[in-house]
Amino acid sequence: MARYTGPTTRISRRFGQHILGSGKAFERRSYPAGQHGMKLRRKVSEYAVGLNEKQKLRLIYGLLERQFRRTFEIAKKERGVTGERFLQLLETRLDSTVYLLGLAKSRAAARQFVNHGHIRVNGHKVDIASYSVQAGDEIEVKNSPASRQFATRNLEETRIRNVPGWLTMNAETFKAVANRLPTRDEMEQNINEQLIVEFYSRF
Repeated sequence: MARYTGPTTRISRRFGQHILGSGKAFERRSYPAGQHGMKLRRKVSEYAVGLNEKQKLRLIYGLLERQFRRTFEIAKKERGVTGERFLQLLETRLDSTVYLLGLAKSRAAARQFVNHGHIRVNGHKVDIASYSVQAGDEIEVKNSPASRQFATRNLEETRIRNVPGWLTMNAETFKAVANRLPTRDEMEQNINEQLIVEFYSRF
């Protein structure tokens, strides 16, 4: 399945919470799309609950199923709680980190920003969105007029968004540091990662 490029509000209305886009249209109509959306009441199986939670998280981070599943398999082999480690791996992707720093308005925009070579990690160009940011890594915007202008505009527009505690951002120098790995309460709160672990354990 390719990345979703359709109406973002439709996705939010489908899951009953803000997932993609601005969320303004979702606030007006929070029920699923379609003429029967408001009346739709379906009995949901345990499998469907797990599938919905998995799809919800995958759409939040904008990953293909293959990438998403590969990340889960890595988390499963590592020490610690699988669900929490899985979220950490997703949250510390370079594109996600750039988004959290306010250098892009969405994770999709952050992915493009990274892919176009505007980001440096520890002084080296990194244009791979899935690059895993480690504790102590220094992330900075490339020292070029185009890169800095784009970053400045986005920092102004995302000013109201708080940078999580595991990151430190210096907007004047366009540099940031990953102080540590994120804790569970600093990551996506509207996701029950245990349901995803149980969903994948069926296969």
